Amino acid sequence: MQHRKGNYNLKKNLRRKIQQIFRVDESELALIKEKMETTNIRNKEAYFRKMVLDGYVLRLDFSDVREVTRLLSNATNNLNQITRRVNSGGNTHASDIQKIQADYELL
Repeated sequence: MQHRKGNYNLKKNLRRKIQQIFRVDESELALIKEKMETTNIRNKEAYFRKMVLDGYVLRLDFSDVREVTRLLSNATNNLNQITRRVNSGGNTHASDIQKIQADYELL
């Protein structure tokens, strides 16, 4: 098998050297594509391997965790800025404290 961009031999560098081929009809292919879409896996080979070896694909939704992480990051950044200002001899404004309190209430 030749690489499209030159004489690079892909077979030598494949980690998995055994290829498995199977046939499906149109309705089975549509079902496979639908299931791949719901799991957000775009690579058929990876999807097939996962399904054959494990019997299932687990799709986790971490959107809530990402949002909490973002809010926590915002709050700690504000706190760090105020801490630097106070430690360098600067003043703390009431609005800064209120901003931190509002960020922590969101958490």
